[in-house]
Amino acid sequence: MDFFIICLTSVFSYAALFLLTKLMGQKQISQLDFFDYITGITIGSIAAELATELEAPWKPALAMVIYALFTLLLGMIARRFPRARKFLNGTSKIIMNNGVLSRKNLKRSKLDINEFLVMCREQGYFDLGAIETALFEYNGKLSILPVSTRRAATPEDFNLKPEQEGLFTEVIMDGKIIEKNLKAAGLDLDRLSKQLSLQGIDSPEDVFLAVCDKNNNITFYKKDCD
Repeated sequence: MDFFIICLTSVFSYAALFLLTKLMGQKQISQLDFFDYITGITIGSIAAELATELEAPWKPALAMVIYALFTLLLGMIARRFPRARKFLNGTSKIIMNNGVLSRKNLKRSKLDINEFLVMCREQGYFDLGAIETALFEYNGKLSILPVSTRRAATPEDFNLKPEQEGLFTEVIMDGKIIEKNLKAAGLDLDRLSKQLSLQGIDSPEDVFLAVCDKNNNITFYKKDCD
């Protein structure tokens, strides 16, 4: 009997976590601020307790709801009141500007120089001379503005206007034709078969992935040979 109840409460805790996470928004599972981080850890801990709570599972469930509602309330306050947002979420700090490192802001951000250098290298900046400004954001990420003469060139620099790229549509995945996507791309099975023949592919089953661009050009990725 206890085994059945534990299974039931586990399913309930999983469903509750899913619904509450959807309610709180995608930020809860992507870029977390301070309070989202605390709430995520706490709700996860309570959910684990809920999965094995046999006598009164409503208690941890209620606690999960309260934490979720509290996070929503803080989010509403932060959006409505800029000063509260600054207090709740924190502010971005300038770690480096015009070739000068700020020891004070490094200390405030609880970063040491080695951690800062690692974050720079992770973004491809091995030479600090290529950095004009480095900001440590409130979500724990480092934003870098490169020196104008050291940044990557863009088409605009050469007065070029390349055609805007569009999204790709998957028409074959793991050997199976996605007819809905094929139709949405303005293609049919005959057109797909001709494209397969031109690529020397005998069957869609030999294709791991096929994507179609906005010009109806299909790119095929064959399955690896076992």
